[in-house]
Amino acid sequence: MKKYILDIATIFLVGMSIVGTSWKAIDRPQTQQDTIKNIAADSLYNQYILNIYHEIHLDSAGLNEQVFEKALTGFYNMKYSGLLHAKSILTIADFDQESTKKRLYIIDLASKKLVLNTWVAHGQNSGGDKPSSFSNNINSNQSSLGFYLTGEIYSGKHGRSIKLDGMDQGFNSNARERSIVVHGASYVSQKSIDQLGRLGRSQGCPAVPAKLADQVINTISDRTVLFINNSDQQYNSSFLNETLAASVILNQEQILAAQMD
Repeated sequence: MKKYILDIATIFLVGMSIVGTSWKAIDRPQTQQDTIKNIAADSLYNQYILNIYHEIHLDSAGLNEQVFEKALTGFYNMKYSGLLHAKSILTIADFDQESTKKRLYIIDLASKKLVLNTWVAHGQNSGGDKPSSFSNNINSNQSSLGFYLTGEIYSGKHGRSIKLDGMDQGFNSNARERSIVVHGASYVSQKSIDQLGRLGRSQGCPAVPAKLADQVINTISDRTVLFINNSDQQYNSSFLNETLAASVILNQEQILAAQMD
């Protein structure tokens, strides 16, 4: 294990030295050598993500590798920004998939395991079985893309629920004003799929199965990351900085290596 951690740290030291070189080259035209170095750095980071992706068996759970890469990059950027607490929980709602698929993934990055894979609803004005329209507007009744932080747990009209703070301006920043929360709902169930051919839909909330609501809320509470994805949309975020994410990973691996000396 120690050798594995040291190997990872060494790889990223090399990669970040390459990235450092590319930073210094910003003020001059990029040469072919610069391009090759940047590709090498990207490849190192992508390989690190691919290793985790396969270790957690996210491929067999139906999560696309590129979606996981976006979500994990955001997680590390938010961690660097000091937005996260102690938990290493990453939740992904992949709205590239139909509502009949179990497209909610709750991942424990510390133990490298998939904690829960279940259904999640999208907004009623976002589409039928597969969402295609997204909005940050109040009263739109559509889902909003991007990165969220989990907030306070409370008891509301849907029972025990957890508030969300949208972190991407223009994409989900009105989450509080729109009362976008994670809550349980009876229409997120196999029964609804059997009756409607799809899940029921929310007013924009990522609603989960009622019987799993407490487990979901307990797991994702305390300022953890939720990423709502749809690859067909023109979405961008300051949290998708792969260079910064790679530096966070390097620092993390160096600390682990030092602890095992």
